Amino acid sequence: MSRVTIAPEEDRLNAQIAFAIEIDKLKRIIRRNHLIDGSRRENTAEHSWYVGTLAMVLGEHAPPGTDLQRVVAMLLVHDLVEIDAGDTFIYDTVAVEAQAAAERAAADRIFGLLPGEQGVWLRELWDEFEARKTPEARFAKALDRFAPILANHHTDGGTWPLFKVKAAQVREKVRIIEEGSPSLGAYALELVELSVARGHLSE
Repeated sequence: MSRVTIAPEEDRLNAQIAFAIEIDKLKRIIRRNHLIDGSRRENTAEHSWYVGTLAMVLGEHAPPGTDLQRVVAMLLVHDLVEIDAGDTFIYDTVAVEAQAAAERAAADRIFGLLPGEQGVWLRELWDEFEARKTPEARFAKALDRFAPILANHHTDGGTWPLFKVKAAQVREKVRIIEEGSPSLGAYALELVELSVARGHLSE
């Protein structure tokens, strides 16, 4: 009796489809930030799409020579680990301490679903984003930090008053934006100071 075997290309496709099904779960991870119209909280998949699109629109604010296609790819995968690790509120110092180990374990599992070289490629993008050693990673991280500030400013402070976040804490995050894009950092700082002046962010 002849044995039925799975062709290598079918094995590869099955792995890719398993990954596609898994990452759909990102749509159910709810973040603290609200949509700019204030109607509801955003999910992490929406956030990833949003900052990826911002990379294309605001690319002229990246350092000269920045590979914007790599930035977009990085932003599309940077939060996939939240499928396992959940969304960590950046102003929750206790949760942030435990975040790194949980997210590394999530990256091992999720990117490990893919065929070898694809899993390695996406994991390298994720590691690069986390390390912030390249212009691409610093610009990607800048956009990741810029988006919530933009949303909070346009929703009367959004999560800031809700979680008693102070202006000094937000200014600290602005420094990360400045590292990736001085012009976006300056704009973000203006939003922070305007939010303070309007009473939407406490000193």
